[in-house]
Amino acid sequence: MVEYSGSRPENAVQLDLFKPMPFQAEAILAPTSRGTLQSKFQFERSKLLEKFHKRITPNPELDRTLVSFQANRRIPFYGWFKYKEGFSASLVNLLVQKSGKNHGLLLDPFAGAGTALFAAKALGWNAIGIEVLPVGHFAMSARMAAEKVDLDTLKRILDRIPKGGWANYFDENYAFQHIPITRGAFPTATERAMAGFRAFCCRSVRDYSLRQLLDFACFSILEAVSYTRKDGQYLRWDYRAGKERVLSRFNKGTILGFDTAIRDKLEDIFRDIASTRRNAPPLLHETQKSSYHSAIDLRLGSCLEVLPQMKAGSVDLVFTSPPYCNRYDYTRTYALELAYLGMDATAVKELRQNMLSCTVENRAKVSQIESQYSRSHRQDEFAQIERTFRRQSALHEVLGILEDMAAHDQLNNGNIPKMVRNYFFEMCVVIYELSRVLRRSGQVIMVNDNVRYAGEEVPVDLILSDFAEQFNLRVKHIWTLARGKGNSSQQMGEHGRSELRKCVYVWEKG
Repeated sequence: MVEYSGSRPENAVQLDLFKPMPFQAEAILAPTSRGTLQSKFQFERSKLLEKFHKRITPNPELDRTLVSFQANRRIPFYGWFKYKEGFSASLVNLLVQKSGKNHGLLLDPFAGAGTALFAAKALGWNAIGIEVLPVGHFAMSARMAAEKVDLDTLKRILDRIPKGGWANYFDENYAFQHIPITRGAFPTATERAMAGFRAFCCRSVRDYSLRQLLDFACFSILEAVSYTRKDGQYLRWDYRAGKERVLSRFNKGTILGFDTAIRDKLEDIFRDIASTRRNAPPLLHETQKSSYHSAIDLRLGSCLEVLPQMKAGSVDLVFTSPPYCNRYDYTRTYALELAYLGMDATAVKELRQNMLSCTVENRAKVSQIESQYSRSHRQDEFAQIERTFRRQSALHEVLGILEDMAAHDQLNNGNIPKMVRNYFFEMCVVIYELSRVLRRSGQVIMVNDNVRYAGEEVPVDLILSDFAEQFNLRVKHIWTLARGKGNSSQQMGEHGRSELRKCVYVWEKG
């Protein structure tokens, strides 16, 4: 690969860094009987696998329940809002204790709904959470508000809340402000009752933390009272919504009325707060004592912008799970919640562009990242990130294959190579910054999955771990789950049955 040297012309980054790499498809690709292209060998990826193969080990303590949201359903507080893209508090407890560190500052640059932050706080850690999605930030803020709520005051408010008839409090000023993707999501009676509830809370509840908690209760039942269900990369619509373009006969089952759903949610919230405070153990242990004095610092924004502003060597442990390189669009999946929080269609589109590139609609952020480093007089650091990205041969091998597939219409979306390229460049920036903000002997614990497009595996774990080693992070473990992630039935029919590694990486600063 040719490295850049000398003065850089304006916009050169976009012209060369994201230009498809030279690639001889004939040497690596051959058509199969189904007319698709498959790699005959994976030279650079095989070399990378050989480099890390001794550190790729199954960890019998890990399973799908731990590395997903599922285990949180049994834990008070964590089940209030169904944020399925997170991991469990049990995983944080297990791996923080295995890290050998008893306290300090924990950072989650993709904080989601805050599982790592609140689990760390319970262990006596201070925590910083960075999250670009307002949905997660709102959920975390409400959880923090719950810790300040007076239980007797909450009980009095719940006793005052009528058992039904929220539509009687309807006020147009509090009506749900739809964006195109959410129109028709609720029965008319549900929308009127929701507006009535929000009007009542804003007018009758003076305590800010309590009002925030009530607002969050309404926010957290949107899916349950709607005609929609979160399904992979989009909202799936029940046929009863009467959407003209929805041809399927999908039936999500019982759609709760608003009055029932909000009453049940508030009772769950009250029960969790009451049981936690009632069963709180005596503060005898130092870890328990320190947990009451530890704090969570929430920062709303992209970690690509926030991380470079953090002090070097200030963090003891990073515990995170970035968005996967799998075309998952959070702004569509959480469209109801974003509209509830007041975002219009334009704001949602801007948010999609600000998030880590994991959809085919994301534009490259290279120029804005370079400008950010230049304004801080850190051009040399940007150049180091750029060189590391360019030199990752396994990444460019798979990019070349994907680009050739796109040229031959072998991908279901021709922008997939661009998305993969953007994703790894941005993750290269993130990993550099994580190394910079870590103290010596600090660790990064990261949950992530490998992905596959048209049968072609992208070894996310190996590529990101190689980035980490270039930035002074030693790869201690690439722990795999006993059961990996299978390919879809469509991919299975075309490319055979195979599993991808589901991994937890552990990197330590040298």
